Amino acid sequence: MPRDRTSHSIHMKLSRSLFDSLALPHMEMLYRLARRMTGDFSGAEDLVQETYVHAYESLDSFELREFGVRPWLIQILRNLTTSRFRREKLMPRAIDDEQLAAVEGSVTANDDGQSFSFDGMDQRLAKAVKELSSENQQLLWLWSVQGLSYKELAAALQSPIGTIMSRLHRVREKLVARLSAKGVDAPGKLE
Repeated sequence: MPRDRTSHSIHMKLSRSLFDSLALPHMEMLYRLARRMTGDFSGAEDLVQETYVHAYESLDSFELREFGVRPWLIQILRNLTTSRFRREKLMPRAIDDEQLAAVEGSVTANDDGQSFSFDGMDQRLAKAVKELSSENQQLLWLWSVQGLSYKELAAALQSPIGTIMSRLHRVREKLVARLSAKGVDAPGKLE
């Protein structure tokens, strides 16, 4: 397999069976990420399906990197989600009287409308995480729960590795500060 030392790419065309064996194991992780990004079960399923269709249609332009297809799939999912949110923002939404009455009588726990949860997490930590921007929540989730490396995060989020490292550092520092302000004995560094 020829290898380009400067870009760390393995130049090979992926067959359908190789694509399936490399990409399908990430379906559950992509679904969980899509659910966190959208807060909608069926919308998440649609996004994951679109991600795999788009990835399969783009196989000719894909270069298999040393860390596999996971960052590429995450990048596709994030791009599709962003495009969908932009389209949906432009579309008018009808609200019937029952929905309007229900909304008037309820208070949402999360002001930004995002649904985010780390199962089994201390509620004070969960609240501090919910106070982060959606983008920082995704970064933290991909790093801490899904275990993506800095290289994988950089590829998936299309950012330089140094930017990823500094963003993660700032996010961890924000969490420590927020937990300390709530009286939680947080360590000086979250690792």
